Amino acid sequence: MDFLLLLAAGMERQTTSSIIMVRPAAFGSNVETAANNTFQHQPRAGEEEISRNALREFDDLVDKLRNEGVDVLVVEDTPEPAKPDAVFPNNWISFHSNGVVATYPMYSELRRQERRRELLDLLAEKYAISKIMALEDAEAQSLFLEGTGSMVLDRVNRVAYACLSPRTSESLLQKWCELFGYTPFAFQAFLHGQAIYHTNVMMAIGDGVCVVCLDVVEGSRREDLYQQLSSTGRDVVVLRTDQINTFAGNMLALRNGRGEQIMVMSAAAHASLDDDQIARIEKHAHIVSSDVHTIEQVGGGSVRCMIAENFLPHI
Repeated sequence: MDFLLLLAAGMERQTTSSIIMVRPAAFGSNVETAANNTFQHQPRAGEEEISRNALREFDDLVDKLRNEGVDVLVVEDTPEPAKPDAVFPNNWISFHSNGVVATYPMYSELRRQERRRELLDLLAEKYAISKIMALEDAEAQSLFLEGTGSMVLDRVNRVAYACLSPRTSESLLQKWCELFGYTPFAFQAFLHGQAIYHTNVMMAIGDGVCVVCLDVVEGSRREDLYQQLSSTGRDVVVLRTDQINTFAGNMLALRNGRGEQIMVMSAAAHASLDDDQIARIEKHAHIVSSDVHTIEQVGGGSVRCMIAENFLPHI
């Protein structure tokens, strides 16, 4: 059944053509997240140059997505308090097809300021929000689950994949799955001797295709993960560890204005893919890439982290 028929039937969809992005007002390096994000690098440029470059990269990505026919709601970040990671909204909020909005407990105290009620008020003008499920009380117990950074969701088969880390609690993953009717698939994954901080830097799931780096997965879960992904009937494109360093795992499947699948990634991620990987992805999705070098190097996140998918039903 194709995407438009799924939409008409009201079935659970893996992909959406509606997204939310936050245009940063104070993008920069976050010393709190640098403690366990090996993708984050000390900036060499000054604050003004970093902010200017990040805004240009953000706007270029928005333009490319809108040119594809993706419905992009851009929300302006507020300058005060300064929120260096506001450009990564998928970590603090998620929007679901049953009208539920979830907000999440964040490892960095600075990042907790990103949760903004006015965003929900804005969405409520167009979309039916049936319930707000606030999970951030777990911060008091130092338990964290950072949205669709911590979890890569197979929405069709109701499986939540998660590599455990200081930002991804197994007990909270289990609780989330019970609330949303998913089966958890937890594992350990390491890069440069450190637990990978977010699952969405090493794997992504679309319709008919997924990408994953298996070499970073510990023990028998490596084969288990491959078998689980293969069992869904998707074409499993295996990434190399060096490609994870260029954010090749941090891609996101969306739908364009014609209902066709696109795979969105950074220019660095795209350049790291070999011809076979590109061909296998493009059997299922048109690749859309954009240069977000500053955001990747300073913020430690890439294109997928910049996008919050919106599955909420229209009013």
